[in-house]
Amino acid sequence: MVVGVAPQGPPRPSRRRDLAPKDRNGASDPFVRVRYNGRTQETSIVKKSCYPRWNETFEFELEEGAAEALCVEAWDWDLVSRNDFLGKVVVNVQRLWAAQREEGWFRLQPDQSKSRREEGHLGSLQLEVRLRDETVLPSSCYQPLVQLLCREVKLGHQGPGQLISLIEETTSTECRQEVATTLLKLFLGQGLAKDFLDLLFQLELSRTCEANTLFRSNSLASKSMESFLKVAGMRYLHGVLGPIIDRVFEEKKYVELDPSKVEVKDVGCSGLHRPQTEAEVLEQSAQTLRAHLGALLSALSRSVRACPAVVRATFRQLFRRVRERFPSAQDENVPFIAVTSFLCLRFVSPAILAPKLFHLRERHADARTSRTLLLLAKAVQNVGNMDTPASRAKETWMEPLQPTVRQGVAQLKDFITKLVDIQEKDELDLQRALSLQAPPVKEGPLFIHRTKGKGPLTSSSFKKLHFSLTTEALSFAKTPSSKKSTLIKLANIRAAEKVEEKSFGSSHVMQAIYTDDSGRLQTAYLQCKCVNELNQWLSALRKVCINNTGLLGSYHPGVFRGDKWSCCHQRDKTDLGCNKTRSWVTLQEWNDPLDHDLEAQLIYRHLLGVEAALREKHRQLSTGPEASRGPTGRGEAPGDPLAELFQVLGDLQEAHRSSPAGSPPSEPSRILELQT
Repeated sequence: MVVGVAPQGPPRPSRRRDLAPKDRNGASDPFVRVRYNGRTQETSIVKKSCYPRWNETFEFELEEGAAEALCVEAWDWDLVSRNDFLGKVVVNVQRLWAAQREEGWFRLQPDQSKSRREEGHLGSLQLEVRLRDETVLPSSCYQPLVQLLCREVKLGHQGPGQLISLIEETTSTECRQEVATTLLKLFLGQGLAKDFLDLLFQLELSRTCEANTLFRSNSLASKSMESFLKVAGMRYLHGVLGPIIDRVFEEKKYVELDPSKVEVKDVGCSGLHRPQTEAEVLEQSAQTLRAHLGALLSALSRSVRACPAVVRATFRQLFRRVRERFPSAQDENVPFIAVTSFLCLRFVSPAILAPKLFHLRERHADARTSRTLLLLAKAVQNVGNMDTPASRAKETWMEPLQPTVRQGVAQLKDFITKLVDIQEKDELDLQRALSLQAPPVKEGPLFIHRTKGKGPLTSSSFKKLHFSLTTEALSFAKTPSSKKSTLIKLANIRAAEKVEEKSFGSSHVMQAIYTDDSGRLQTAYLQCKCVNELNQWLSALRKVCINNTGLLGSYHPGVFRGDKWSCCHQRDKTDLGCNKTRSWVTLQEWNDPLDHDLEAQLIYRHLLGVEAALREKHRQLSTGPEASRGPTGRGEAPGDPLAELFQVLGDLQEAHRSSPAGSPPSEPSRILELQT
């Protein structure tokens, strides 16, 4: 079950959908807490707002016949006193089994468990709740579909039927991002991501007449490239952009370039305050932004070798294809702009605007920092547009940054020239070198208590260390730069689960159950600083251990204190756990390991939904001037990929109705999506 909290703009005042103000400033610091089946997750805090915006996704596992309600609570965060309850929305999960979707404005209700006077209007949340049921078949069932799609990509732009092109034509704008991401992950798992994107580049270029419209629409090529950069380039982005974003958040300077929005404030010390002039504010702001932009461009220029080989090779193909399509001297900048349209406009700039969504920060920025980030993102966009007159004319008050922007254009062109200068052998060598490394899946500070059943277990007995999780081990060190020591080898982990709150007096403790060198089960208790961090660590641990042998089916959510378990009071420490493990419950993130069968199932479901449109396209092609004979079976019409596709879809439909003998389908994956 996936619960997403997505952005919404302020509602119309007449509709009274504002949250109740709880602070002295006439606003609130709201966040949303989502509860389901014993699990709790929270959004970030939006400071000083009665019209908050969120864009976050959570996951919950929905079991067959589940009756428990999904509770969405709105809270006002307070630094010193207790958080204030703003209201809640309760979603009846049972209704979703029939309706599959509920959406609209939901009025916040008071907490009926407490005696309260009439609270009046509490505000509303706009929610969309969707239930999606996926049954994943054994891998052998999807092989014909995967092989057909891979063959089409390998044939490229000259392939008969151009199946990928037809899929794009029949895919609506609303679901194009989801289809692009799924296809990209499927081909990434098959080692064909670069070929898939190259095919999309060629298809887009073949229908583009004006260079200034290239990759500006939400085509399958644009959406797939966006997904590709997030999947393959996120760690690279963190290395380049992370220090700059951290500096912006830490400085918290007031930055404004638009004279109509400047706030003049007092400056000075020791009581000798004087109003700061508008010119001083603008000049200081320009200096701050020039420093941030210069630092970012310098970091980018130095990052050629750090860029993943597959990303460099894909940009090389894009650069080459665009130069072939627009070879004239007047279009000499077009190949560079094609690269920056993805690198700057669809990757770096969005990450600057919303660093939390790219895992660069744990919380969204406040209003002042958000404005600085917005202005910095605008400057990066101007550099990415190669400082065209059109980009300069939009906001003339950005003129103070022009010297840095012009210098940045030269830096960026030099960077791209080096970036795309990668040969096939260099690509393979870089890939091989990267494969020998074990980059961290997740890292950060945690508090550890390793118990052996002796002594009291209290929150004060935890020690703070810096932890790093890779695909090989969970390690720790005193500081991020200190030498790491292995705590648990990845292959030895048997479960990663939450610890009940009463065990340590904290709801943010997890346990990693593993076997030691002698094969005995041991437990490491790790405390996180918040519930979101707890869920991220649990998800990361479960993902990297999903294929481990000997995973436990049950565990103890309590601790063994004295002579019994605190959860079930069993006296034998080696007894089976009293609660079911949730090794399959993880968060959906860009760095997820590829799941070939699930991706094939999602593509199958989409193709089934557009089958009627594909059949109409097939009928038009079959009766056209270049039509060959009509659709037949796979063996009879090797040049008719659509006919083959219809046969494959029919076979998969039959496989879903009755699973192959001896190969029962996987457990269904039920996903619940909530947007507010």
